[in-house]
Amino acid sequence: MHIDMAFRCKIQTLQVVDTEYSADAVEWCPVEGWHSVLACGTYQLKKLDSEPGQSCSENNEPHIRLGRLYLYSFEDQIFTPLTEIQRLETVAILDIKWCHIPIAGRPVLGIANAEGVVKLTHLMGSEKSYRLQPLCSVDLGDECLALSLDWSTGRGQRSHPPRLVSSDSKGRVSLLSVDESGSSMHVLEQWKAHDFEAWVAAFDYWNTHIVYSGGDDCKLQGWDTRKSSRVPLFTSEQHSMGVCSIQSHPLREHLLATGSYDEHVLLWDTRKMKQPLADTHVQGGVWRLKWHPSQEYLLLAACMHNGFVILDCQSSLAETKEKCTILSSYVLHNSLAYGADWSRLLPSNPLEMSAAMPIIQVDQRARREDLKVQNLKIMYESPTATFDVLLEEEDQTPASPPQAEGSLDLQEPSADGRAPDTKANGDAQSAKAQRETSLLATCSFYDNVLHVWKWEVSQSSPLA
Repeated sequence: MHIDMAFRCKIQTLQVVDTEYSADAVEWCPVEGWHSVLACGTYQLKKLDSEPGQSCSENNEPHIRLGRLYLYSFEDQIFTPLTEIQRLETVAILDIKWCHIPIAGRPVLGIANAEGVVKLTHLMGSEKSYRLQPLCSVDLGDECLALSLDWSTGRGQRSHPPRLVSSDSKGRVSLLSVDESGSSMHVLEQWKAHDFEAWVAAFDYWNTHIVYSGGDDCKLQGWDTRKSSRVPLFTSEQHSMGVCSIQSHPLREHLLATGSYDEHVLLWDTRKMKQPLADTHVQGGVWRLKWHPSQEYLLLAACMHNGFVILDCQSSLAETKEKCTILSSYVLHNSLAYGADWSRLLPSNPLEMSAAMPIIQVDQRARREDLKVQNLKIMYESPTATFDVLLEEEDQTPASPPQAEGSLDLQEPSADGRAPDTKANGDAQSAKAQRETSLLATCSFYDNVLHVWKWEVSQSSPLA
């Protein structure tokens, strides 16, 4: 018998960094010994001035896409734990991913950019003094934008040689091979997977011959790279809009998470892809999904217009619930929530709320207004496209979340959407309650900010 657990969650913002350019990707280094390293990629559209007497339509290049890659070091200090180590000017960056294992003894970062190029850089130097230096690159061709990256090393196991999968704005998926030294990379295979932008491609970490892709044609597809014919293993249209995030679970076989502009996170058993295990509405287009590196039931989602949410998937995987529980929402970003990642660092102390960082009780009921809205129009934007979503009549629509400095003490909502009584919830906590603290980084687009924050959850029985 499954018993629902009581959760108490706290969030503490540690630092907010101005990235100057629009931030869309952030990644903590997963390589042992380098967990304090954080990378952030940016994407900035710069309009060019037309020549005198030349109309905008005559200007063949009305804008350019600029980017900047930031490298930071994290130290568990009170006021400014994040220190900028390096910044690299580049073309606009759509995605960045660290290889989960070292290549030739060094951490390697993959970069997908707006020129349709996948680049590799590696960390050189010691943990006290290091820099990213270029390794190699490969052009995906045909004037495309490289939109996503994933490494075959997601379970932290060595792959010979390590491989990458990338998707692009022409709807293609490319399988890339990296040699043992990391000094060269080439395209093993490339195929047309989607009718429009292929927003995302990802490996099945438990069988890296299988890759998944999601596109603006609303399709989620699986591919066996060993087969010469490019016929998908399956095609799912369970998502009603473009599929833009996919992640295989690194700790649990046969488990896949997908997200879409349709504002839903779906969980799948990869052996039965006709119907999802769970369907959770997160009230924002799901640009990125990340499983927690050690707590297998926790899933982080970047929800564009609705900030960042942490989902507890345990009940769904136990087949007792058709949707995941939203444990916490991080609502302190003021723009499109794009980049998000869990750190493997273990914070030295549990969350300690000082007078300078007050706990703010947020009533879940305050997040909703009892308004009846007809034909609510929301404009969704991605780095390469802008389009409108027309919502039909709804009884309730989310209100603007409260903006606050410091910490949020968020209680799990009850089944009717109301906030539980704080005192009653506190009385229910036993001495046996387990407390887990995680460190996260998130970034958002038009406000050009990177946040680093701690999240703590207490519960009556273990997460895993």
